[in-house]
Amino acid sequence: MIKPTKILVPTDFSQQSAKAFDRALAIAKEAGAEVVLLHVVDQDIQACNMEYCIDEDEIQRQEKAMVAGAGDRLGKEVEKFELARDVKVRTEVREGIPYNEILKYEDLNNVDLIVIGSRGRSALVKFFLGSVASNVLKGAKGEVLLVK
Repeated sequence: MIKPTKILVPTDFSQQSAKAFDRALAIAKEAGAEVVLLHVVDQDIQACNMEYCIDEDEIQRQEKAMVAGAGDRLGKEVEKFELARDVKVRTEVREGIPYNEILKYEDLNNVDLIVIGSRGRSALVKFFLGSVASNVLKGAKGEVLLVK
């Protein structure tokens, strides 16, 4: 098995993501690696429905609030794990299409290992691999650990 120095853990704050974070912390402690807990704010905000449209300023306010909220939530997520006290953990929030941003982060930041939950919070049937995890598996340049 590889001995990673930087482990990326994408999270959507689901139970699967928490399991992946827990596994990454254990690996990082053993290897002396850093863990980056990453949340991507999906910018697919519906601006209009059949009767009403949100103006661009309001959309930008909502996006900023989502990013700030995600940052706060990441900090709270890290605090839930006792093992996080023994490992160097950083949190990151990005905006965009989740799997694209995960792969960009891997490429630009010398990530040795991505640890990702097999399914997130989407309403997909539980027997299917989540679309974000599937796309990360297909596009990752390095090692990926899929946690069930």
